[in-house]
Amino acid sequence: MRRGDTLFFSAPPKIIATGTIAGPKESAGPAGRYVDRALSDDMFGEDTFERAERAMLRYAVERAAENAHLAASDIEAMFSGDLLNQIISASFAARELDVPFLGMYSACSTMTESMALAALTADGGYAKYAVAATGSHFASAERQYRFPLEQGTTRPPQSQWTATGAGACVISTEGEGVSIVSATIGRVTDYGVTDVNNMGAAMAPACARTLAAHFRDTDTCPDDYDLILSGDLGVLGSDILRDLCREKGYDISAKHADCGALIYPDAGREYQGGSGAGCCAIVFNSYVYALMRSARLKRVLFAATGALLSTVSSGQGESIPCISHAVELRSGQK
Repeated sequence: MRRGDTLFFSAPPKIIATGTIAGPKESAGPAGRYVDRALSDDMFGEDTFERAERAMLRYAVERAAENAHLAASDIEAMFSGDLLNQIISASFAARELDVPFLGMYSACSTMTESMALAALTADGGYAKYAVAATGSHFASAERQYRFPLEQGTTRPPQSQWTATGAGACVISTEGEGVSIVSATIGRVTDYGVTDVNNMGAAMAPACARTLAAHFRDTDTCPDDYDLILSGDLGVLGSDILRDLCREKGYDISAKHADCGALIYPDAGREYQGGSGAGCCAIVFNSYVYALMRSARLKRVLFAATGALLSTVSSGQGESIPCISHAVELRSGQK
């Protein structure tokens, strides 16, 4: 069933297992004790940053399957993407995994887009086991979107730190787990921000728009949720999101947390906190999922955010269009 921008699943698919891997900085934060593999070396035994990112994504998918007591060959659909040109981390990982692959690109909102489409596929009876996955790497993202690390460019105070790591979840209509009961599909939103270092300000309006659409479509309000989790707005972007939601008539401040503000032990030391497709993939699939499986969180609205820019569009003076997709999750759903 669909109402407005929100899809409601007739037999809510479940996240039956997750897999996560995180870099050294990310493993030092709250999610570190919950990830499947905490790295001491962000090269992960590879000779380039891009190969390390690919290997991390593959690990997350394989570990999620293993945690679900499945072989990789049991996966009937892999929904995945990343931040690199032609989503090479996801497509190369899928090449090595040899599973049916649907490449996604929604920038840092790829996790929730993949979860929504995997749930839709499972709910329709088209896959018994589907996987949603994404990841990122600080060094590969910096090289693609900003400046070579060797240049030693000073980072402005409004910038965030792209998270190194990956997360994946197995979604199925069978077994026990955290249910995906609905998904709100985002609309591209652009408030005219042109600063490529200020991703929080660029993405917050898209997140506010999607949250408002979800509350309207589902006849809910922020108090109906134990947690409203945004993807990677960081500290500044989170402040903007709360202000924008308040303007729309929804005060989320008591229930809101942001993966970018959570992922590092002290977000202030990392400028505005974390970002990147791997940021919310790590935090949700480890820390938040564990809290839901133990029923410490029973109802969560998870809205990842993505900036749909490229170096070409920024070089041509374009502003930054953004999007946010949301999934509603419940623990103990029958």
